[in-house]
Amino acid sequence: MKTPITTVNETEGHKLKIAGGNYRIIISGKQTNGEYAVIEMSVPPGAGPNPHEHPDFAETFFVLEGEVSFKSELGSYVAKKNSFVNIPKGGIVHGFKNLSDKPARLLCTVTPAGLDDLFEEMANYMESAASSSELEKKENINAIFKKYGQTLYPENYLE
Repeated sequence: MKTPITTVNETEGHKLKIAGGNYRIIISGKQTNGEYAVIEMSVPPGAGPNPHEHPDFAETFFVLEGEVSFKSELGSYVAKKNSFVNIPKGGIVHGFKNLSDKPARLLCTVTPAGLDDLFEEMANYMESAASSSELEKKENINAIFKKYGQTLYPENYLE
């Protein structure tokens, strides 16, 4: 039996609030048997993830709008509109920041899927963590990242 084509329009997908930004899981690992997931990210000015690593999956970014500085252990690259960035499997420490004065929009693909599940769990946790201390939030966020095979580093780790 052949698998049908999946179509998703601009209003569909699972929308999440993460780190002040808006993420939309366009296609999840649940829909691709865990092969990959595609996530549209709207990242606020000056925002982006702390340096992190995930040795078991590859991550690609296509910049739809804005200007984003990608840093890794091996250097940095400023990705502007229509730029493409590939983070291969293997665990290189990397992170990015939106250098624009408007939200940057990125199309992120992860292979295999899993980052989509991490984002869902993180968004749910952040909704319920308003009364938690900063230390408790940090510990819980680190635990969520570890659960999905990722390691978080301090913000200035790559400087």
